[in-house]
Amino acid sequence: MRDNQSRPDLFEELARVGKALGNGKRLELIDLLAQGARGVVELANEAGLTVTTTSAHLQTLKHAGLVTGNRDGTTIRYRIASGGVAALYSRLLEVAAAQLADVDIAARRYLGPDDTEAIDRTELLRRVGAGEAIVVDVRPAMEFTAGHIPGALSIPLDELRSRLDELPSELEVVAYCRGIYCTFSHDAVRLLTATGRRAVRLADGILEWQVAGNPVTTDEATR
Repeated sequence: MRDNQSRPDLFEELARVGKALGNGKRLELIDLLAQGARGVVELANEAGLTVTTTSAHLQTLKHAGLVTGNRDGTTIRYRIASGGVAALYSRLLEVAAAQLADVDIAARRYLGPDDTEAIDRTELLRRVGAGEAIVVDVRPAMEFTAGHIPGALSIPLDELRSRLDELPSELEVVAYCRGIYCTFSHDAVRLLTATGRRAVRLADGILEWQVAGNPVTTDEATR
């Protein structure tokens, strides 16, 4: 027999996930962990937080079942708990952008002017398959190693200018990074086009690539 008195309890349990995600810094930590496992100090440095505050945020996310932690020597390395968490985060980004005009305003301030050409995943695959383009992952090397688009070349943004000669001049460059709100690919395309290279960026990033069910590889970077 149904216990209608338990209905509020059910929704309170469901709300634990919403409450855990209801903080900008915790979303930023999810965004970082979607790129691969990290320790507390790494996360704190990336997110501009103290180690104590980062640990508190991670415990909130862990209690909501969104991240897990595993000890690696003296360090606990955190990761998102499942592909479902990545999909939830990706969908949150989509819904927020569709429902809140302020998201687009904030994104433009962060990403800079709309001065770079973007292509979608289907077009990326078409151009690569036709031998027209090379794919370059401009995230930090550790994120590339954790998982990247098959066949992509790893050239972190801060190394791009000094490694331009590694890019075949006859091919267009498709740069990608973490996700739809990652600045690295925007800056990479600006740098490449300023040096006379043909370059576009993937409209989203590795987060959306994986959520869409596309393959990734964890092979070491070719450097």
